[in-house]
Amino acid sequence: MARIAMIGAGMGALAAAARLAVAGHRVAVYERTETYGGAVRRFERDGFSFDTGPGLLRLPAVWRDLFVKTGKEPLEACVELVQVDPSARHVFADGSEVSLPNASRAGVVSALDEALGAGAGQRWGDVLVRAREAWDRTRRPLLEEPLWPNWSVLAEREPYPSVPHKRLLRTRRARTLAEVGAWELRDARLAALLESHALAYGLDPRVAPASATVLPYMEHAFGMWYVRGGMRELARALYERCLARRVEFLFGAEVTRVLEKDGRAAGVELSDGEVAEADVVVAPGTLRGAAAGVPPRGDGEVAPQQGLPSRVTVLLALRGGRPEGAAHRTVVHTDDRDGELESLFGTAPGVPSRPTVSVLRPDDPALVPDADREAVVVSSVVPAGADLSVGAVEALVTAAERALPGLRDRILWREVRTPADIAAETGAAGGSVPAPALAAGDGRLLHPANSTGLQGLFTVGGWAHPGGGLPHAGMSGALVSGLIVEGPGFRGSQ
Repeated sequence: MARIAMIGAGMGALAAAARLAVAGHRVAVYERTETYGGAVRRFERDGFSFDTGPGLLRLPAVWRDLFVKTGKEPLEACVELVQVDPSARHVFADGSEVSLPNASRAGVVSALDEALGAGAGQRWGDVLVRAREAWDRTRRPLLEEPLWPNWSVLAEREPYPSVPHKRLLRTRRARTLAEVGAWELRDARLAALLESHALAYGLDPRVAPASATVLPYMEHAFGMWYVRGGMRELARALYERCLARRVEFLFGAEVTRVLEKDGRAAGVELSDGEVAEADVVVAPGTLRGAAAGVPPRGDGEVAPQQGLPSRVTVLLALRGGRPEGAAHRTVVHTDDRDGELESLFGTAPGVPSRPTVSVLRPDDPALVPDADREAVVVSSVVPAGADLSVGAVEALVTAAERALPGLRDRILWREVRTPADIAAETGAAGGSVPAPALAAGDGRLLHPANSTGLQGLFTVGGWAHPGGGLPHAGMSGALVSGLIVEGPGFRGSQ
């Protein structure tokens, strides 16, 4: 039985802690804030309740697997999962809109043909078929296995089988997500639909590799899910599973240094000078760097991602109940795509004046004081560390009004969550939000391996392999626990 010091109580760390405790190890979690869950938080006021982090769940099978393997109660016995239908409603710049059925290819094709014209659904469906090939080629190395020692193969090889495109007497193939949209979808609205999946993770579709088509494919193939009571309920269930497995939690305990002895990790030092000895240390990827005592491997490993954008969220308490049949999620697309991308990813980043926004309207009585109230979450991507003006927040509300006419007249109060709030909760510089690992693109969207250059030291969570997002956090915990329990020969679940 090893003593394991876990730095941070994010979702990836909790997933690793539960698995390691079941394997017979003694796990102590040191969390600098006063609660668990990382970015999966809740804000409550006047009987209203809001998710301030992820609002929907992809690939619930990752969490089902964890709960099956760490206790007698399956995931569905601990939380209520609801499949969201439609998966999303999209409102485009020209005023057209479409509601996409959840996990139904035929339904999506039909809806797009009806809303955007004959042939639109077929073109979208064809791209998703090719995206499935990219998913099949990269699912194991990017989600289910430790990062390959020869990770450069993933960086150089584009798994998306793009179709030939003739341009100026030359035949070219799409290498970026934007090129897939322009050359294979051939409709500005379909291109906006495709690019919105990358933009939601703070990725510039003009440079994101074509393999980013796996992001809409995941939604199409596995559906979108909501946890009744809010996504914080998933974090609560995971925390309680850890407690049931005798994981020890120390909140308000900030780790300042990883201790080293005889060439391996030997424990952690806290901000008050206390030392906790351990045989193994698991740290978040945000602690990489010599100053934190988390060295890189030193063998040519991919560098940590830098400078990814953050997110601003406006929590709206509304008078009037949620209309029956309202979509759970609406994406309102910008009418200034180039201006938005330049604001987010240009040489002088700023807050977009006409942003793409996501509007979440859960059909969940647990979130409101009574049936005559509604809790709505509006969010958008902004540069990390952005200092939001009143005008920037008003721009989000204005965009959201395209999804909810008369929104302003219904507002009782609002609460704004900024990149600074994300930074305080997660420790990520500027409140940056990590993206999932993606192949190709010269490795820009790969993440450092879970093992490090110091024996007995591992990294977990969104800033380590396999990257950001709730499914990836769960797999990160599975990979770290496998490496610790089975050793460096661990090759992932079979």
